[in-house]
Amino acid sequence: MDYWVFVENLYNTTFTLFFFVLMSLMYYIGVKGYRAKNSYGGISSILCGVCYLVFGYFNSVVGFFTYPYMGFMVWWIGMILVANLIFTTIIRVDIKRMRREADNSEVGLKKDSILRRYIRRMTQENPYKDDIPFKMELIRKSFHLSGLLILIAFFGFLSLPPVTSLVNDGIITMIQQLEPSYKLLWGDLTNYPFGFGDFQAVVEITMFALIGALAFVIVSDIIRIVWGPEYSIFNFLTKSMLRNKEMNAAGPQIYIITGFIFSYMLYMAGIIHIFIFFAGILIACLADATAAIIGKRYGKHKIILRNGEVKSIEGFVAGVLVA
Repeated sequence: MDYWVFVENLYNTTFTLFFFVLMSLMYYIGVKGYRAKNSYGGISSILCGVCYLVFGYFNSVVGFFTYPYMGFMVWWIGMILVANLIFTTIIRVDIKRMRREADNSEVGLKKDSILRRYIRRMTQENPYKDDIPFKMELIRKSFHLSGLLILIAFFGFLSLPPVTSLVNDGIITMIQQLEPSYKLLWGDLTNYPFGFGDFQAVVEITMFALIGALAFVIVSDIIRIVWGPEYSIFNFLTKSMLRNKEMNAAGPQIYIITGFIFSYMLYMAGIIHIFIFFAGILIACLADATAAIIGKRYGKHKIILRNGEVKSIEGFVAGVLVA
């Protein structure tokens, strides 16, 4: 077997195992959440685990990426794991130092750093809330606009070509300039699968962005659930507030990105049209965000759902109109 064929198979197998590990972890988290009386979060986490099983099977049989992009993804996942390990280590060290200072009555002698204020917010009060302020709801729902970024990445905007096409052209230019280093790590330049302006590059790099985003948020979220919210680098960077339904369960960002990947996988397999995929994204992003914001700000007529959540008729109508 050729050496670079072996390297390709090794990267692809590692990438497949990544999904199977996620499947196992999400099943564990789902069962944990369900037993903790969080049926919504528990069932949703288990369903995500089923999706990751499908992703792993799809990657092993069909493949999400051509070489070397599955290798790029494995490196990206490795960097995420290292970054999270460093962050959790820093948090652990700082927590121990804060406890020693508290024992020695040194609290308040110097101004807290941003990191320490974050740790205190996550550990000295319950970070999971039944209700969150309108301002924080706006911040949370602003992440839904990421669906528009996917649209620009695939189709471009006005005179701007697809961002993924620009990325591919930039990668080709870069590897030509770094030819010796590229050959050492990835093999001959002729094995790079795309040319300038190649539409297939748009398809694969869009999926790369989706799975790369999932890897970033899910590693941090698993750490939040297993070790505690103070260890989540995603929470620290976004300063997000957590809802009670996220206790012992994955956050909503995991569900929405997983849904995007599943739908896009169906497009790559030729099962659905790309317009159906983007219609689903826009409805999921804009309608949900509008319903939440309008309901939070102007909702007067409340409805209590079977799971105890409180919704408003105004928010429901706004979401339907946007959809």
